Amino acid sequence: MKFLDEAKVFLKSGDGGNGAISFRREKYVEFGGPDGGDGGRGGDVIFECAEGLNTLIDFRYKQHFKAARGIDGMGRNRTGHGGDALIVKVPPGTQIMDEDKETVLADLTNPGDTLVFLKGGNGGWGNTRFKSATNQAPRRSNPGLAGQECWVWLRLKLIADAGLIGLPNAGKSTFLAACSRAHPKIADYPFTTLHPNLGVVSVDERTFILADIPGLIEGASEGAGLGTRFLGHVERCGVLLHLVDGTQENVAEAYRTVRHELVAYGDMLADKPEIVALNKIDALDAETLGIRRAELAAACGHDVHTISGIAGMGVREMTYEIDRYITDARAVERTEAEGAEDEGYQP
Repeated sequence: MKFLDEAKVFLKSGDGGNGAISFRREKYVEFGGPDGGDGGRGGDVIFECAEGLNTLIDFRYKQHFKAARGIDGMGRNRTGHGGDALIVKVPPGTQIMDEDKETVLADLTNPGDTLVFLKGGNGGWGNTRFKSATNQAPRRSNPGLAGQECWVWLRLKLIADAGLIGLPNAGKSTFLAACSRAHPKIADYPFTTLHPNLGVVSVDERTFILADIPGLIEGASEGAGLGTRFLGHVERCGVLLHLVDGTQENVAEAYRTVRHELVAYGDMLADKPEIVALNKIDALDAETLGIRRAELAAACGHDVHTISGIAGMGVREMTYEIDRYITDARAVERTEAEGAEDEGYQP
């Protein structure tokens, strides 16, 4: 399945049905009268956050979505059937944005969440509604109201607990494959990863989701390489694992390059908790490893872990470290949620 994280779609709710103009014509009934029914209401456009979806690929082949129109009213005071609602299923983490691609209209993060995005038009009144003592045979009815319509952008931001960042060929995909059952493409050339990959990592009886983001290069915030298009997928992560290739000469500069792009991207990515790891240590001797680890620690300002994804060195320990950060982040979220509930409660 191809990965697609952005799509532009047209939405239209159903028009209301027209009201009917009708009169009773029954044998042996002395007095007739109006009996035109109302039109049915148009169908709503509803977004549903569906579990099991992780891409917007379905919207590549269909961009126009229109709910059903309400049925017109009929004689004998029969109201037209309402139009069926149109349910648009999107993956968890989907943002619905205005046509300007800046205004966020809705954010669907939890599977099962639903949102009535566009309401259908009301049905028109039949002529029965207009009868009165002075107008006992009205010959007028209302047309149904038109439904709402608009163009919106759907933008997917994957729901992951931790994100992998770093320069191309830093070993992110190798690490993901080493600690989960994911099978990302791995090769010895830059930009092997062209779209984000997800893996489920097990730590004792707990699990967390790890996202592998395509590598950043200098100038990514200005569009160089793959740019920063995929950085939105780590906005929801609780912690970032920054991998630095230990086989390159200047590990400190490699670290600063990625950090600069995070700061330039904004959205508080640079403020997220960060774990820094020197990767590919199986290719380094003890002296070189010590020097480069010290250089990287001086650049990032905190302790540096050493791992090798291909050799499995330090991988298990790293997953425990990531899990510790995620557990702390979840505890803070629960505390904040409980505090918000307490503030809203009034005996």
